[in-house]
Amino acid sequence: MSRTCVFFHAHPDDEALLTGGTMARLAAEGHRVVLVVATAGERGLASDRHDLGAVRTREAHVSAKALGCSRVEFLGYEDSGLDGSAGFAQADVSEAAGRLAELLHEEKADLLTTYDPTGGYGHPDHVQVHRVGALAAELAGTLRVWEATVDRTLLLRGLRLARLVRDFDLTPFKSAYTPREEITHRVNVRRYLDQKRAALAAHATQTTGGEDPRTLTALLSLPKPLFRLVMGTEWYVERKRLRAR
Repeated sequence: MSRTCVFFHAHPDDEALLTGGTMARLAAEGHRVVLVVATAGERGLASDRHDLGAVRTREAHVSAKALGCSRVEFLGYEDSGLDGSAGFAQADVSEAAGRLAELLHEEKADLLTTYDPTGGYGHPDHVQVHRVGALAAELAGTLRVWEATVDRTLLLRGLRLARLVRDFDLTPFKSAYTPREEITHRVNVRRYLDQKRAALAAHATQTTGGEDPRTLTALLSLPKPLFRLVMGTEWYVERKRLRAR
């Protein structure tokens, strides 16, 4: 039986990083996959480009095509950046949730994905996705809400290995994402890693910029066996089911 699955993300490239394999798998299995992005990501690390938001919007469409999405929608909020002093992070939660709920109702969504309560690593827009998504699901009566996250135990293990090559502070990661015991779903996406890699590669503007090595660049440089090991599973926490309205 075909289902409609709506994936709600903060910025272009978040969909490829956190849920790309799941999206590709669902699409390949005959389900309708809808991508909703809150912002155009115009305050990304390549923000010296005056047209960054427009370029990243186009990149998101290329990524969505690689993943098999049937529809892509942008809510049109401003990227808040890491300080969160303006933009989507300061938007009225009820208003934003109402807009998302309209789409969920229109699509008769069976599943909505959002983020965990800390927004993974604490980005203000990611935290707001959690708030807005939770309320939107309640308003629309969407019964299943999966919070996209990362297994913190595996993340810390990998980062400790990475410190053998380059030293950095692990402290911020010790409270990032979700403890292993809270994860409810582990999705095997190994058969869909070509699509996931193509989706990641679509976000070319996010491979450079800033002082630290970019996550996308590091992932895309991995040989296939290591990419399979690192990116072959995606994690979710399913919250308590809501009553249909």
